[in-house]
Amino acid sequence: MIVLRSLFFFLGQVIITLVHTPFMLLTLPFSFKVRYAYARLWGKAILFWLRITCGITYTVQGAEHIPTDQTAIIMCKHQSAWETISLQSVFPPQVWVLKRVLLLIPLFGWALAMLNPVSIDRKASRKAIEQIVEQGKQRLDNGIWIVIFPEGTRVAPGQRGDYHRGGAILAERTGYPVVPVAHNAGEFWPRNSFIKKPGVIEMHIGALIPPEGKSARQIIAEVKESIEGMMTEPG
Repeated sequence: MIVLRSLFFFLGQVIITLVHTPFMLLTLPFSFKVRYAYARLWGKAILFWLRITCGITYTVQGAEHIPTDQTAIIMCKHQSAWETISLQSVFPPQVWVLKRVLLLIPLFGWALAMLNPVSIDRKASRKAIEQIVEQGKQRLDNGIWIVIFPEGTRVAPGQRGDYHRGGAILAERTGYPVVPVAHNAGEFWPRNSFIKKPGVIEMHIGALIPPEGKSARQIIAEVKESIEGMMTEPG
C-alpha cells in the first residue's frame, strides 16, 4: 500500500505542477506579492495531496519565535524536498538561495525565476558569497525573507552536514537576525526516495539569533547548536 500511495502522490504532484506552472508564467506582469501568492497555492496543493495520499501531516512548535515586526533569514535543516514546500505555509513571503542552473529548467525553472530567488554560481565560492550578500540584502530590505539551507545539500536523518557560513555572513553584514529551523521530514520523505511513509513531521522553530556584535563564525556556530539541539528534542 505504501508503494501504491507513493505512486498516487507522484502522479498527482506531476499533474498539479504541469497545470499550475503555465498559469504561473501568466502572473509575470504582476507584482512579486501577487506572483508569490499564486506560487504558494502550488505548495498548499502539494501538501494537501501528500496528506490525502501518503498520510503525512506536520506540526509546528516554536511559531512564537517568528518575528512579526521585521524581516529575517531562515536557516533550516535540509533532509527532504518537504521543507522546500512547507516553509511557504509557515513563514512570511520568502525567496531561496539556490543554484543558478535550476532557473534554466523549462517551465519549472522559469516559474522559479519569477519569484526573485537569490541565484548563485556555486563553482565560484567567493563570488557566490558576494552574490548572497548583495542579492540577499536587496530582498531583505524589500521585506522579503531569505531561506538558506546551511548544510548545502540534503542529509539523512541522524547525520550532520558541514554548516557553511554564507547565510551567517549575510546576517553579519546586513544586521538581519536568523531564525533556526529543525525538522524530521527525512524520516517520512527520505531524500531521493520515491517511497513516502505515513506519519507526523515535527518542525521546530528556535529562538531568534541576533547578529549584532558577532562574527559570521560565531553566528553559524549558534545556528548549528540551535538546529542540532532541536533535532534531539522529543516531540
